[in-house]
Formats: sequence, structure tokens, C-alpha cells
Amino acid sequence: MFGIGMQELIIILVIVLIIFGAGKLPEIGAGLGKAIKNFKTATSESEKKEHDKIDEDKKS
Repeated sequence: MFGIGMQELIIILVIVLIIFGAGKLPEIGAGLGKAIKNFKTATSESEKKEHDKIDEDKKS
């Protein structure tokens, strides 16, 4: 996974816990989840528009 091992992930999690505290983690997780969902939606819409344009050009 991106060249990051289990030890690196644990270290990153500990640093995040120190910086933000345990109380903020659910808010951060929810925000990150929404951002990823929006990114995937935008990407799939962009790909669909591109494919539609290619199909339209083929018909011409």
C-alpha cells in the first residue's frame, strides 16, 4: 500500500493522535471519508463525460 508498512502506519497514527487528540479523530475521519467520496464521484463523472465524448466523436 503506497510503500508504507505497518510500522509507518502506526507511527503516523500516534502522531495524529498527539496532534489532534482522540476527540477530534471521528470528525477528521468523517471529513476524510466525505472528501474521498467526492473525489471518486468527480473522477467517475469526468471519465463518463470523456467516454461519452469519445463515443459521440466515433458516431460522427
